Amino acid sequence: MADTKREIERKYESDDSGLPDLTGVAGVADVVDKGTVDLDATYYDTSDLRLASSKVTLRRRSGGSDAGWHLKLPVAPGVRDEIHAPLSDTIPGELATLARSRVREGQLVPVVRLRTTRDVQHLIDAEGRLLAEVSVDRVRATRLFGGEGEAQWTEIEVELADGGDPAFLDKAEKRLGKAGVRPSKSPSKLARALAETHGGKPHPKEPDAGEPGTAGDHVLAYVRAQRDAIVELDPAVRLDTEEGVHDMRVATRRLRSTFRSFPKVLDRQVTDPIADELKWLAGELGVGRDLEVLAERLAASLDEVPPLLVDGPIHDRLRNWAEAGDRGSRRRLLGVLDSKRYLTLLDTLDALVAAPPLLKAAAGKPEKVLPKAVHKDFAKVTDLIETGMAQPPGTDRDHGLHEARKKAKRTRYAAEAAHPALGKPAKAMVKSMKSLQSRIGEHQDSVMARATLRELSAVAHAAGESTFTYGLLYSREEQRAAAVEAELPDAWKKAKNKARF
Repeated sequence: MADTKREIERKYESDDSGLPDLTGVAGVADVVDKGTVDLDATYYDTSDLRLASSKVTLRRRSGGSDAGWHLKLPVAPGVRDEIHAPLSDTIPGELATLARSRVREGQLVPVVRLRTTRDVQHLIDAEGRLLAEVSVDRVRATRLFGGEGEAQWTEIEVELADGGDPAFLDKAEKRLGKAGVRPSKSPSKLARALAETHGGKPHPKEPDAGEPGTAGDHVLAYVRAQRDAIVELDPAVRLDTEEGVHDMRVATRRLRSTFRSFPKVLDRQVTDPIADELKWLAGELGVGRDLEVLAERLAASLDEVPPLLVDGPIHDRLRNWAEAGDRGSRRRLLGVLDSKRYLTLLDTLDALVAAPPLLKAAAGKPEKVLPKAVHKDFAKVTDLIETGMAQPPGTDRDHGLHEARKKAKRTRYAAEAAHPALGKPAKAMVKSMKSLQSRIGEHQDSVMARATLRELSAVAHAAGESTFTYGLLYSREEQRAAAVEAELPDAWKKAKNKARF
């Protein structure tokens, strides 16, 4: 099983003069020489360097205290998540899987070999705790595929200790700067090796869109951001990290909403089939996510019930129901992410961004084109809320408010896309629709909770168990929904007053 750690480091140029004295760095009580180690790393990528284009690295390294396979995923400048697997002759399947959203159907081959002689020092505080590891690396790079040649250089690397305060790196950098040491121009050793050896055909990059000018520019910038989010969140979903599934699902919804909100900017004859595939993906992502949210809601509600009113093994039944559903949905989701259909969708999104199906309105001024689209979506929300609330309490009202919530999301996402162009009015619309979406979402969560409680109560009754507590929870959910319905007219009135361009 691979291990994950957060790597926070900075790299600096070096002229072979060694490491400056760092005893003057604030907080450093001692600098401990840890000796020299020889590292031998082979970096893997596709023939067109798809991983390098995404600032992702996959390597097999021997030597040092962490020999093995390392997959590094970018988080922020100077921050990466490093996933480690034991040393082996072939690429570990788990790491290859985590790189799949970038690699797709490509083959991973050795592209660069780096042999490094590393002089290591530890910066220690007054209590003997490690603050950072500082190394002077003398590197020799050899191109293995897609080019030829060698390159040599020396650099200084400062890596923050696990759990350390990133502000310490600023203190170390200040001391290095006074000694004439400057930050490296390359973000990684691999990037420098590729730049300083010859040949290779990097994965085609999309042209720099520059500053958005037209309505189409703004819509495409939003589309591109959501496409990037889906690709970048893929490893998080596979690793089952907190909010990974939720965030990817939101990105798919934002894309679908954008296609439908701006039909005069992007040709729906092209985007509708893509939207259908995004709906499929969102549905698959939602199977486990919806279950998780519902299980947490029911468990929290049960915790609020006085012990004397908890009759029967309801705790066990809720837990078993949630665990069984989670196991099945997790296996299914991983199968989806490994499917040909999913990888084809990623390729299709790349093609859409590279050659967008722009219509005449795309060339228009954003302050004229974008507000019309946002207002059109907003009008649909108005109609759905008024129609839904006109229905008597029950299934028709529940369905109408659920549709209103979905349209409120679409309006919110349209306003998000328009925000860079329209400024504060669009921001106010986003805030207003988010609040409304949350409020109606509470109503829909109650609807789903009541449906589940009915099912679980029927199973409990068939097993000869008491269903009293299920009925109590059901009644409380009814009260929650009724409270939302009572507050909604005033909340909607306030939302309409705030959401103006």
